[in-house]
Amino acid sequence: MSKKVLVISASPRKGGNSDVLCDEFIKGAIDSGNIAEKVFLRDKKINYCTGCGLCNTNNYTACSQNDDMAEILDKMVDADAVVLATPVYFYTMNGQLKTFIDRCCARYTHISNKDFYFIATAADGRKQALERTFDSLRGFTACLENIKEAGLIYGAGVWNKGEIQSTKLMQEAYNMGKNV
Repeated sequence: MSKKVLVISASPRKGGNSDVLCDEFIKGAIDSGNIAEKVFLRDKKINYCTGCGLCNTNNYTACSQNDDMAEILDKMVDADAVVLATPVYFYTMNGQLKTFIDRCCARYTHISNKDFYFIATAADGRKQALERTFDSLRGFTACLENIKEAGLIYGAGVWNKGEIQSTKLMQEAYNMGKNV
């Protein structure tokens, strides 16, 4: 049975290290007969959460803002598996992914029964340097119902665009996608 896989790439650089790993994950998922789609946050208009509370008063079904977030949330609710990928800036996820996560408030009670995969890349070569990022992502998924953390990719030690392509992490991302 094929699964719907939604990959959220928060890289500000098309072809950046975390974005390239997203593409490899997608190749693996598709090669296994799954349906995969990547949302490149850089190409979307996603405003900051204003804290207006409309989502809370509408049973978490609507947001007061008119931007690209509603479309992405629909895809997230429909997906069987979700990949959150980010470059690591100052030992945590970048602002694009944090803004995206904050805006999930409008429908977070509908994001349930999913496998989540996390991909993070950083210039720091120590795997433990990525733990704060993964802990922050777990803070998000802890608010969701019946979520399984299905895989992590520690992209440590890559700084320059495309540097990830000469690492074993390319195969790791492909294999993880293949095993969705």
